[in-house]
Amino acid sequence: MSRKSRRLWILALCALGIGTASALALSAFQDNIVFFRSPSDVAATHPEPGRAFRLGGLVEAGSLHRDTSADNVPHVSFRVTDGQHTVAVRYAGVLPDLFREGQGVVTLGRLQADGSFLASEVLAKHDESYMPPEVADALKRSGHWDPKKGDPPPAASWNTLSASPVKSGG
Repeated sequence: MSRKSRRLWILALCALGIGTASALALSAFQDNIVFFRSPSDVAATHPEPGRAFRLGGLVEAGSLHRDTSADNVPHVSFRVTDGQHTVAVRYAGVLPDLFREGQGVVTLGRLQADGSFLASEVLAKHDESYMPPEVADALKRSGHWDPKKGDPPPAASWNTLSASPVKSGG
């Protein structure tokens, strides 16, 4: 084997190794990337069931239901809305102290085949003036808040929003 062909083989093997390492790294990132979606985004795009993402919006008034099962783990269900659409959420665990109806929330979990969202983590907003950036963006897109006209609407004003449930579209 000549010196030139040996160099070509070494370069080809290095390129193959770098390509394989890049493909493995991108594959690992793809499994760990978690996107934010509002209820309107969920209604429009129908994410595949089982894919993890963040769902954010406001907890719809009158939608919170608590149940303590035989295993003494609190189970809760509630609906998250952005003013246009609503997604039913189920969660097993203790909710944050600041969690309440009409307040901003971001949940991490997976969409189920029936169209409900099974949350593994629930995050509530910090105080009256804080709103997660993703929730604020979703409210701007849905037309329920224009930053040029002032602060976000108070949580109490969201209690009267009418919202349509999200159907599983396949």
